[in-house]
Amino acid sequence: MPLTYPLGVGDNHASRGCPLRVFRVVEDSMRPGLQPGDALLTLRGGAPRRGEYRLFRDPRLSTRWLVKRVGDVFNSSHGTIFEAVSDNRHAPGVVDSHEFGWIPAAGTYRVVWTVPGRRDR
Repeated sequence: MPLTYPLGVGDNHASRGCPLRVFRVVEDSMRPGLQPGDALLTLRGGAPRRGEYRLFRDPRLSTRWLVKRVGDVFNSSHGTIFEAVSDNRHAPGVVDSHEFGWIPAAGTYRVVWTVPGRRDR
């Protein structure tokens, strides 16, 4: 059920001070907005905003990364959490906050640029 992977694992692990990472979409849970093959330039941090794409470690398997749309956002004295929502809830293997709950905003990445992958015609 991995939805995105970092591009080139060795190339993707920048120094700890670098907030940018690049990921590639590998599954269908975010269609039509994001499709397999799309590259995502992301920036760590910032407050989640409803409707934006966020990347975070899968709460069930920390070696995987997921990309989801931000639903509701809740701020408390313990930090900010958000609802992670799939755009294509009927795709095979889809998981989101309906299965694993809300996500802490700390350590997540927001998508700042999408590069469409090659589309079969």
